[in-house]
Amino acid sequence: MTTTSTTSPRWLLYGASGYTGRLIAEEAVRRGHRPVLSGRSREKLAPLAELLGLEVRPASLDDPRQLAAAMDGLPLVLHAAGPFVHTSEPMRLACLAAATHYLDITGEIPVFEDSFRHDADAKARGVSFMSGVGFDVVPTDCLARYVGEQVPGATELDIAIAAVSQASAGTTKSALIQIPEGGKVRRNGRLEPYPMGHGTRRVRFSDRERSVMPIPWGDLSTAFHTTGIPNITTYMAFPANSARVLRWTHPILRRALKLAPIRDGLMKLVDARVKGPGADLRTSSRSYVWAQARAPDGRSAQAWLEVAEGYLFTARSSVLAVEELLAQPTPGALTPAGAFGADFVLRVEGSRRFDAL
Repeated sequence: MTTTSTTSPRWLLYGASGYTGRLIAEEAVRRGHRPVLSGRSREKLAPLAELLGLEVRPASLDDPRQLAAAMDGLPLVLHAAGPFVHTSEPMRLACLAAATHYLDITGEIPVFEDSFRHDADAKARGVSFMSGVGFDVVPTDCLARYVGEQVPGATELDIAIAAVSQASAGTTKSALIQIPEGGKVRRNGRLEPYPMGHGTRRVRFSDRERSVMPIPWGDLSTAFHTTGIPNITTYMAFPANSARVLRWTHPILRRALKLAPIRDGLMKLVDARVKGPGADLRTSSRSYVWAQARAPDGRSAQAWLEVAEGYLFTARSSVLAVEELLAQPTPGALTPAGAFGADFVLRVEGSRRFDAL
């Protein structure tokens, strides 16, 4: 076991019985933490708690008294139960009431925007709100700040990711819930609609060139707050023919997923069929990030990142974010790179940054 301190930090991990929650719990114990495990079901939490020797405090998100009891005496909550567009608000409100720091691992734009709207409330209570402390935002946010700082006065920022892995049930459900919202970009500081399947281009990542297309990634919110750059497009690598297929299917999916029976049926199917990557894939895969900032006068800077497989990275980065926030809490709504700096990602095991290829 790797221990980072002579003490054993205690904090609440909500959603610990889920795929990513379990990985976070294991990483936390590896680093010498003693998180208290929470979620709706004591029965689902008990096997992991017994395996790791941790305390269990079950709580439902729709019961403020249970949430208050679960976080009693604990300084921080790491929220890992999605889809966060549904689960983040009750947990944030409970953290405000208890004056407890809040972190989550979302990549959902509405959750980030809601977090920033709570900035004044968090400051008044002396607590930190930080969403996106996993792969969903940490690498991209840190790289956005890194290239942005090299181009003072930059007005355009492009970010692309290539995640070589497979999705967990929680990630898949979050993606399905966001489909009816459609594509987005940030233009002149405002989030604007953008048609899915359009705007494809080729991007050179650190390993090879890939086809990418714009997707509504969380950095449309976080990178704007971190860098102040007003025009941001976020891309994800897809097979070359995916954009054409998405242009035809996305309008149909948007309409279908607005219907509760179809949406609920798909969610049940995801729970039954989607399990997330196994240990071999997590340890053998890599994730790739590219970012470029540009100024009107032609100045630009670009850089690349290679990091661990997304879920493995999330386990490592979220626990590291807990450590940072407990050591130096800053009240208010924060972004990872805004609070911890552009080099925070390099402290996550398995991360490398490149300035030129």
